[in-house]
Amino acid sequence: MNGVPGEGATARELIAAVAPVFTELPGRAASTPGGPLGWPGYDDARARARKRTGETEAVVCGIGESGGTEAVLIAFEFGFLGGSIGEETGERIENAFITARDLSLPVVSLIASGGSRMQEGMYALTQLQRIARQMVRLRAAGLPHLAVLAGPVTGGGWATLGAGADVRVALPGAQVGFAGSRIRPRDADPAAYTAEGQLAVGQVDEIVSADEVGRAVARWLALLTRPATGPVAPPRALRAVPLPESGWQAVQRAREAERPRAEAYVRAHFTLRAPLASLDPGIACGFGQRDGKSVAYVAQGGTATSPAGFRAATRLVLLADRLSIPVLTLVDTPGAANGAEAERDGVGAAIAEAITAVAGCRIPVTTLLVGEGGSGGAVALTSPGNTWVTPDSYYSVVAPELAVAILKRGPDAVRETAEQLRLRPQDLVELGIARGIVPL
Repeated sequence: MNGVPGEGATARELIAAVAPVFTELPGRAASTPGGPLGWPGYDDARARARKRTGETEAVVCGIGESGGTEAVLIAFEFGFLGGSIGEETGERIENAFITARDLSLPVVSLIASGGSRMQEGMYALTQLQRIARQMVRLRAAGLPHLAVLAGPVTGGGWATLGAGADVRVALPGAQVGFAGSRIRPRDADPAAYTAEGQLAVGQVDEIVSADEVGRAVARWLALLTRPATGPVAPPRALRAVPLPESGWQAVQRAREAERPRAEAYVRAHFTLRAPLASLDPGIACGFGQRDGKSVAYVAQGGTATSPAGFRAATRLVLLADRLSIPVLTLVDTPGAANGAEAERDGVGAAIAEAITAVAGCRIPVTTLLVGEGGSGGAVALTSPGNTWVTPDSYYSVVAPELAVAILKRGPDAVRETAEQLRLRPQDLVELGIARGIVPL
């Protein structure tokens, strides 16, 4: 395969594509005749799998180096009984996670697995609990877990190491889903069981081509293991404008189409970026690198933030906190989505989860208000003690037009109300809401 993996790649080919330097961890071969259930013909099936693949089990585990970062690798051999998970597989995966904790190394799972091994019955299924326990312990140790979905990735392989990883990267067209092809409903949409289908519903973070997977793993490992020292300084302003003379002028300026958006700030601030999934196009989440160190970021794009957007932000903040990576939030929203669909999707609960995630962070969070700061949609992602503002932004308990409606004032009172809300950048600094106005 010339070092370029794809669906059907062997474990060794997957490893070679990701980590040219690799030292295998020892693992014992199956020792119980017939397996734990004494399944007829199981020994012969394992013998054929060993002869066909050259492997003694469905996973190869070891320590490799990718882009200068050492990691523990767990690579599945799909040619060995469909990469299925049995007792010996579970033991090898468990030992790999223990090794990662002992050496304070991240874990990269290269997955091509059909799930639990039928010939071992419930003994196979309980391996998922064994694996999950080790994943929890890796998280408690503050170490990241990256999954590469080489495909097929179904059953317990997806429901533990795949979907349970901190970051999920997939190869194009890979089969990814809990139900394998032989047990799905006959009328099921096949697109739902692909990497692209999982990306569309936020269960995959990134799809990378086969020849890019090695670089993608190196990029993610660098971003997840080299945190900046926080709190990070806010980005500088991208537009030179005088401070607004009135509250209404501040609102109008923040709504100007030509104003720099959060994406422009992210692009200017970081030299390297990698995205986490977000089903809200108005929310961008991920990790960026500046001066060789990593910062997690959440960037609002100027639209009303949906429940899915708040959930994406919460996932980012919680992950960054666990990995001790400082967070930068770029706030720009007229407010949270307030339609019936948002209510049915639990917008209040989603805001609560986001605001408590930020409030509960052990690592420092820096906020830069770059446009509109509208009500709970903005405060949910705002650092209570480290907020900065640009000259073309405003921050308010609610937009002036809505304040007028709430206070039962006439529409001609919008300008006066905007002034009374004290929402200008300089007002926010004077009131102690913001620490300062960032310079150009």
